[in-house]
Amino acid sequence: MSKTIFITGASSGLGKATATLFQQKGWHVIATMRKPEQAVELSQLDNVTILPLDVTDTEQIKKTVSKAIATGNIDVVFNNAGYGLSGPLEATSEEQLTRQINTNLLGVIRVTQAFIPYFREKGSGLFITTTSVGGLVGFPFSSLYHATKWGLEGWSESMAYELKSINVGIKVIEPGAIQTDFIGRSYDKAYHPAYDELFNRFFSNVDQVTFAPAETIAEVVYEAATDGKDQLRYLIGEEARALYNQRLQLGDEGFRRFMESAFLGN
Repeated sequence: MSKTIFITGASSGLGKATATLFQQKGWHVIATMRKPEQAVELSQLDNVTILPLDVTDTEQIKKTVSKAIATGNIDVVFNNAGYGLSGPLEATSEEQLTRQINTNLLGVIRVTQAFIPYFREKGSGLFITTTSVGGLVGFPFSSLYHATKWGLEGWSESMAYELKSINVGIKVIEPGAIQTDFIGRSYDKAYHPAYDELFNRFFSNVDQVTFAPAETIAEVVYEAATDGKDQLRYLIGEEARALYNQRLQLGDEGFRRFMESAFLGN
């Protein structure tokens, strides 16, 4: 019997790449997204079920999870829906603040909460969540994004103990920069002229970062789903690993000064 994965944010980027890979590996894929009409390519694949899901809508989460469970045995839930927000906090609107936290952090928690009773009664299951190297280190002008990703890191570590007692696993995927349309389609910015010089200096340095193809990250999602390891974190990419290792070597304050110099020229 083939296994089933439930994916949020599957219309593009990493979510779509992961849905495609798992389908190719013989899995049944339940691909969810806010606008199912965008799933033109996925909808043409065998063993792919498309369902609507806005992870900021609590009632829709309950309905979609119920529909997904009704389709058959679910083995893995991949919490992938999310987007980036950059800019000075001073310029961030209430709508931007609320949407970022609702999508990136609370959306993951709510989807997970909705599936826990099912996995507990089944006696097994696995949650995989996309966090980021941005959940391990902080960059300038991304405070709310980091708040969600650092939040997911701590939440996942705590949940690992809680879920192990009912034979359910949880893992996090920590990619560096991903080469998708994440920035073009979903990226949001806040602007304030007082921070122009610093903001532009930071992004001129970000442009030098190497982006990994979404398909490469999807391979690690598949590894995490199938390797059977009791492993929480999967840090992906040479640059991401090097950056995190540098934090460990320099210590928190030394690393903070390094980042100031590297990205802001201070």
